[in-house]
Amino acid sequence: MAKYETYLRVSALLLASLLMCLFGVTAEGNFYEDIDITWGEHGGVNILGSNSLVLSLDQSSGSGFRSKAEYLYGRIDMQIKLVSGNSAGTVTAYYLSSEGPNHDEIDFEFLGNLSGEPYIVHTNIYTQGIGNREQQFYLWFDPTKHFHTYTIVWNPQRIIFMVDSIPIRVFNNYEARGVPFASSQPMRLYSSLWCADQWATKGGLVKTNWSFAPFKAYYRNFDAKACVWSKGSSSCPSNSASMTHYNNTWQAQDLDAYGRRSLRWVQKYYMIYSYCKDYKRFPQGRPRECRLSRFS
Repeated sequence: MAKYETYLRVSALLLASLLMCLFGVTAEGNFYEDIDITWGEHGGVNILGSNSLVLSLDQSSGSGFRSKAEYLYGRIDMQIKLVSGNSAGTVTAYYLSSEGPNHDEIDFEFLGNLSGEPYIVHTNIYTQGIGNREQQFYLWFDPTKHFHTYTIVWNPQRIIFMVDSIPIRVFNNYEARGVPFASSQPMRLYSSLWCADQWATKGGLVKTNWSFAPFKAYYRNFDAKACVWSKGSSSCPSNSASMTHYNNTWQAQDLDAYGRRSLRWVQKYYMIYSYCKDYKRFPQGRPRECRLSRFS
């Protein structure tokens, strides 16, 4: 009976993933209006329309873009189709970041692979310039065949990483317990396609094969439901209690029972590394947030 129930849950998750792939997100941003090209101005970034964009990488240059707006809390959705074929050594980065040496950052990084091997999704969180909070996952689908939706939810209570609406990681706000949280620095959305073959694929053992260049990653349907930061003030209420009374919106988004089951499913079957479980790395004891959260 337990095996049958597990089968039903997994089947439901896969169906939800497929439906998100087919139908995507409903709101569309405008790449012409909402982003600035930061790297690869001479052909590395190709805007195909208001809601479609391509990044490319060859031996001469990578490419990237960032949002014009800065955000202090928000939900960011993007549909991405990753580099196909032999993408060893390449990294497609998709993240929020503030500026300066003591910056905050919320990272998705998709580490390329040899043909036929799975991508690794590398996640990390920086607060006040300090990261070292890595978790890595395989995906339950081929991310190069179709577009899939990658989401960062960032509100005063927590950060949630989601893939096709399925949570893969949660980082709760434990500032009151002495754990730094990204709560005061506005961040922009960034994305880039670049070569990191010194570490990206099998720890740098597999190098980029430039005969497969140009490598291309495809983007569409950028959707930022967020508090825009401008001239020192936010477009959202300054009182966090005012923000969180909007039930069922990103301002107060949490995991319901289905979300918690989904997260445990991902962690059980697809997580391949978590700093919270790396006891050799922290011989004096795991970081405090690992001891406080049941989702680490």
